[in-house]
Amino acid sequence: MTIEGFDALAASVLEALPHDQRGLIAIDGIGGSGKTVFAERLAGRFPRRQVVLLHADHFFQPSAIRHRRGRHSAEGFWLDAYDYDTLASWALVPLLRDGDGRFCASSYDPDGDRVVRPAPQLADDDALVIVEGTFLLRDELTGHWDFSIFLDVPFSEGARRRAQRSVVDRYAVQPPTPALIDRYDGAQRLYFAHCTPWTRATLVVDYTDLRAPRAVDPDMSHACAAHVATARPE
Repeated sequence: MTIEGFDALAASVLEALPHDQRGLIAIDGIGGSGKTVFAERLAGRFPRRQVVLLHADHFFQPSAIRHRRGRHSAEGFWLDAYDYDTLASWALVPLLRDGDGRFCASSYDPDGDRVVRPAPQLADDDALVIVEGTFLLRDELTGHWDFSIFLDVPFSEGARRRAQRSVVDRYAVQPPTPALIDRYDGAQRLYFAHCTPWTRATLVVDYTDLRAPRAVDPDMSHACAAHVATARPE
């Protein structure tokens, strides 16, 4: 089945989820793939239901943990950047269909570089929960999702978009340098090697053209091609 255009993609998500229970939706992809914008657009397509929009970057580890393998370590970003236990216990588990709906939308205070538990919020019993971020289809998290989308763009396009951002991520110590870009892209390649997220996603969406997203065969994705090229012997 061909699914092209944002309206058709949003409709396919809604059709796959229960109408009277919560549904958890993951928006995954490399840095610069358009996750935040896509998630915000998707959230606006469901006016009849409460939408809870969560950002994985709000569950960063403090820098002492995040950088313990080195400021430029790709392995460190892959293994240590996010507090998955807290993301799950404070947000995802309470928002499951049988959860009590009381969740925390963040755990990391970037100004104090520390873990802070905010006041809990309450989600409706039929709320749609959209979580955007990197590494969402890794082993620790993949079982929580009712629907998942992997946004597929070439690494070169992701790097181009990151370079064009006018506002530096508030959690970053400095603007992206070549060494930091290698850290982030290297971490994504580790993610690809360990989890092949395009094979786990409900939909793989080519988002190279932000105006024309379209579902694609996972085996024909940019991510799959990049993984195969990296794994190929010299």
